[in-house]
Amino acid sequence: MIAQHNKGGANPNRPSKGFFIPIGGKLAVMILFLLMAAAVAISVNTTSLFLETSGKREEESNRSQAASRAAEINGLLESYIDKLSIIGALRLKDVTEGVVNSESAASNIVLQRDRELAGFILVKRGATGFEYLGSYRNQTFLKGYKVKADYLDGLNRDKPMPLEQAFAGQPILQNRSQPTGVPLVSLAVPVVKDSLGRVSHVALADLPMTLLQRGFNKTTERTVYLVDKNGTLLAHPDDKLVVAGTSFATRPVVKKALSAKVSQGQLRYQIAKQHQFVIAAYVKCLFDLVVISEASESVILEPAQLMRREVYYVSGIVISIGFFVAFLFSLTMTRPIQRLVDIAGQIATGDFKIVARDQVASRDEVGMLAWAFDGMLEGLRERDRVKTLFNKFHGSSVTENLLSSGEVKLGGMRKQVVVFFSDIRGFTQFSETRTPEDVVSMLNEYFSSMVRIIEQNGGVVDKFIGDAIMAVWGTPTSTGDDAYMAAKACLEMRRALLDLNQIRMSRGEEPIKIGMGLHCGETISGTVGSENRMEFTVIGDTVNSASRIEAATKAFGTDLLVSQEMARLLQGRVLMTEAGDVTVKGKSGTQRLFKVRGFLLPDGTSQEVKTPFSDYDAEAAEKVKLGDH
Repeated sequence: MIAQHNKGGANPNRPSKGFFIPIGGKLAVMILFLLMAAAVAISVNTTSLFLETSGKREEESNRSQAASRAAEINGLLESYIDKLSIIGALRLKDVTEGVVNSESAASNIVLQRDRELAGFILVKRGATGFEYLGSYRNQTFLKGYKVKADYLDGLNRDKPMPLEQAFAGQPILQNRSQPTGVPLVSLAVPVVKDSLGRVSHVALADLPMTLLQRGFNKTTERTVYLVDKNGTLLAHPDDKLVVAGTSFATRPVVKKALSAKVSQGQLRYQIAKQHQFVIAAYVKCLFDLVVISEASESVILEPAQLMRREVYYVSGIVISIGFFVAFLFSLTMTRPIQRLVDIAGQIATGDFKIVARDQVASRDEVGMLAWAFDGMLEGLRERDRVKTLFNKFHGSSVTENLLSSGEVKLGGMRKQVVVFFSDIRGFTQFSETRTPEDVVSMLNEYFSSMVRIIEQNGGVVDKFIGDAIMAVWGTPTSTGDDAYMAAKACLEMRRALLDLNQIRMSRGEEPIKIGMGLHCGETISGTVGSENRMEFTVIGDTVNSASRIEAATKAFGTDLLVSQEMARLLQGRVLMTEAGDVTVKGKSGTQRLFKVRGFLLPDGTSQEVKTPFSDYDAEAAEKVKLGDH
């Protein structure tokens, strides 16, 4: 909202022409911006977190599913390896004894008990090739698929197993299903070794594919399947793919699993020629088999997408309501604030008799501001009275006695000094809410602690300016290491303030925060004033700069800043970080300031001096402006 302001009057602070933005408009825009920023931030962060959590949960679920199925496959294969080893040994014994065709033969009894076994045969390595001994066929199983008893013999002839690996001592598993035949998986296990330790006999068993399919035939948002070392399917929710011997070797996750040296892993990849992504996990099993669990990312994250849309919808409603409420609220503030502007104009003309609370009756912070105006007016009136009284005391008998002693003379000399300024943060607000006795008590307790440290480190307290302390090193005598002693004193004051605040908080009082600034340079040091009024002090641009550096601590949110000149003297002895550049009132150009964090010890290690009160929220400083650095 932009309005033209042409109202005349006696208020010199009120613009007579031009444009301005009313407070109500600013407040409404600000609240709208905050609501939008908060809503967008919450929406983005919430949905992003939900999406991330969902993705991680799905990755973990994939891994768990693959690991669970892998454990089942390993258990199944291990049990059949043990079983075939026993059957193979019994079968060889029955063949050797010539009782293999007897119903009472030990191997036949064991084979007939396993109803899921489709067929069994003992393979011997002969001089000219492999010999098939003592074959067993499960007639009941084969009839269920309407195939003849010699179906397995033809399978061994037309689609033989690569038995060389089994005779080399490694069991093998292979999908030998036929599209028009029996869905089978064949397992070859070495069972007998000769005197030289070489495998002489291998047990070859034909098992129904359903043994492997049992853990993979459930259809959910996740697809779990099993492939061999060549990428050929051994188990899949779609059994037609298994029977057809479909190869998944070109799938990214299968390629990675088969080539990986680790036993398990995860992968996110995009389906070829589609914009759909898949989250997958793999776990390796016995015989170089791999269990893979896949899930479409779009299906998994659909709840998160729904949540995002709902959050945006609710945020839009909240922003609309918030803007309307902010607009109404701003209207209730415009009139009393405008009246306070008029009162401030009257005060600027020197009229201290006005009473703000009689003209602003708001029962909120604006009303409190009117009372604060009255407190300020009372302070201004008191300041005028005190100023008049102090002017009358400039020629007091105490001053005359000091001048008549002859021990103090006016004059000074140039000296290189270090100037220190400190100030209590929020002292004005503290003073407004405390009795004078409380304020004096607090200052005396604070000054006692700080002044002792300054003097112990060779500094001289120049003066107290309200709650501020001004101190110098290098005059009237030098410590020989003024820069370091001043920095050391500041760090010790940081520690002492922590102890003082702990005492204050134990009494239920608010802690104190301070700002400290150090600068070094040439000053005029000595006794200045007149025959009626004098004091020992230092004067010069160095003093002003030190004061501005202390003021800059508010803008940088730290309790201690030093100038670039001080930083050069302290290099390698204290722990410092660059704060930035500032432009101080009354000076052109910028000055670079540094934060002092602690000590650098002789052995090269650092000792950070940090307290809960050494850093605080930055705020605007009246006499300094942050630079671009």
